[in-house]
Amino acid sequence: MSAETPVQSTGTFTRLRLRFRDWRGARPFWAGLFTLLGGIPIAYFPYATLKLGHMSLAMATTAGAGSLIIGVLLFTLGLTMWFQSATRVFAGVAAILLALVSLVISNIGGFLIGFLLALIGGALALSWAPGEPPVEAEGEHHGDDAPTSGAAPDDVPQDPATGPLFPADPFEKGEGGEAGGVRAAGGHRVG
Repeated sequence: MSAETPVQSTGTFTRLRLRFRDWRGARPFWAGLFTLLGGIPIAYFPYATLKLGHMSLAMATTAGAGSLIIGVLLFTLGLTMWFQSATRVFAGVAAILLALVSLVISNIGGFLIGFLLALIGGALALSWAPGEPPVEAEGEHHGDDAPTSGAAPDDVPQDPATGPLFPADPFEKGEGGEAGGVRAAGGHRVG
């Protein structure tokens, strides 16, 4: 790449991916996804008819309406976790309770698939906490344009009353080449 090469802007896919990553990071995304996916098998299996060769197998129960309601509520709670992250505690507790109720009402919680997904999603919602943006001190720079200083670690200004920040190395060579010597408060060499 030469100096005359024009700078190309990032592609549409990259911009969308970065925007989605920022959106996903600001909410309990995985909790909502697991809860949403947990509602699908709970609502689907009581109304499904499976075909095994010439034999059809219907898993309809008398509580089919209850299964549909639980599945739809879990799906809605998953969306709530995404778009109303302030209600994540309520949504997490409700998802866990609905997952437990689905064990009794809808074919062992959608053959344990929906139960486990909703239970994990509810637990993730309860454990998620919003992150705080990093606070940048005044004059502090991050990145390539950060100023570098030539100060060595020993050049740190110290208050003589408090003594050195780090104890001196007892095996450090003194000014005359001899080993030993300890620094007293204020950084003066003794011995």
